[in-house]
Amino acid sequence: MSSTQKPAPSGIAVAPDVTQIAFRLETATDDAWITRLHEKCFGPGRFARAAFRVREILPAEPELGFCAELDGHPVASVRMTPISLNAGNGYLLGPLATDPHFRNKGAGRALVTHVTARAMARPGCGFVLLVGDADYYEKLLFLPVRERVIFPGPVDPSRILVHCSPGLLEHLGGKIAPWRSPQT
Repeated sequence: MSSTQKPAPSGIAVAPDVTQIAFRLETATDDAWITRLHEKCFGPGRFARAAFRVREILPAEPELGFCAELDGHPVASVRMTPISLNAGNGYLLGPLATDPHFRNKGAGRALVTHVTARAMARPGCGFVLLVGDADYYEKLLFLPVRERVIFPGPVDPSRILVHCSPGLLEHLGGKIAPWRSPQT
C-alpha cells in the first residue's frame, strides 16, 4: 500500500479523497518528476504531437504551471502556453499528466478546473485551448472549436476543444501564434 492510500478497517487500500488535493506552482525541483511522468503517460510519441511542437516554439507561462499533491506527494501536473488566434489571446493547456496510480480519481479534472480558472482570470485571456478527448473535457466545460485552428503539424479537428469567454466560440480560429501585446 502506498503512503497516499489510507487503510480501510479491513486492511484493504481505498482511493484517496480528492478533496484533500492541494495545488501549488510547479518549481524547478519538479522537472525530473514531470519528465518521468510525461515519459510514463505519453511515451516517445509525445515529441511528434502538434501540441508538443507548439510548446517547443513558445515557452510555457511559469505562473500557470501547477502540480496537484496528495499528502505532500505530487500526483499530477499541467502547464499553460500563452498563444493567440484570430480572435485574441489565450492559453494552450497541456500537457496534463496524472500519475497512473491516481488516474480516474479526480486529480486531473481538479487540476484542469483550477488552472483554467486561473488563466481565464488573467488580463487579456479570452480562451483556453487544448487537444484532447471530448468525453473527458466536455464535462469540464470545454467545447469543440467551430473554426479551423492551425497547429504546426496534423491534429484531429474533433479533438480541438476550447473554454472561452461568451461570444468568442463562433469566431475562434486561425493559426496558433505568440501572445499578442495590447496595442498602445
